[in-house]
Amino acid sequence: MALTATMYNFDIELADADRRVYESLALRVARHPSESAEYLVTRVLAYVLEFAEGIEFSRGVSDPEEPALAVRDLTGAITTWIEIGTPDAARLHKASKAAARVVVYTHKDPDQFLRRLAGERIHRAAALDLYAIDRGLIAALTARLERRVAFSLSVTDRELYVSIGTDTLTGTVTRLQLA
Repeated sequence: MALTATMYNFDIELADADRRVYESLALRVARHPSESAEYLVTRVLAYVLEFAEGIEFSRGVSDPEEPALAVRDLTGAITTWIEIGTPDAARLHKASKAAARVVVYTHKDPDQFLRRLAGERIHRAAALDLYAIDRGLIAALTARLERRVAFSLSVTDRELYVSIGTDTLTGTVTRLQLA
C-alpha cells in the first residue's frame, strides 16, 4: 500500500523589508512521504522569500520534471524555477533553459554543494541565484513543526527573524557563488 502525503497548514505574517513585500499567507502544503522535515521547512521558507504573484508549489518530489516551486506568468510559462536542497548540474542546466530565473535554496552543506557544481556545464551558470539558509534556523523550525503552524517572518538584509509562539529565532540567508 502506498503512503500518502501529509498536509501541513502554515499561517505566516510576512514582512520582507528587502523586497517591500508585506503579506498574510495561509499555506496548505503537502509533505511527500519521502520528504524530510528539513526539506519541507526549507520549501516553505523559499516560498515566502520568493513570494510573488503567480508563485506555486509544484508536485516537485512526485514529479521529477517539475521544480519544487515555480513562479508562472499569466500564460502559465515558468518565469522563476525554484529548487530546494542540492540539485545536480544537469537539473540546473535544464532549469536555466526553461526559465528566465533559476533560484536554489539549500538547507545542506553549501560548500559541498558548490564543490559538486564546480566545473560542470550549466546553461547561464553565472545567472543562477544560489542561497544557503542558516542550518540552525532550519533545525529550530523543524523542532517546532506541527500540522498547523503560525509564525511571523521579518526579513532585513537577508537576516530572518521568526516569531513563533513566545520564541524568536534568527538566521541568515547567505548568497553563494559558483567558482
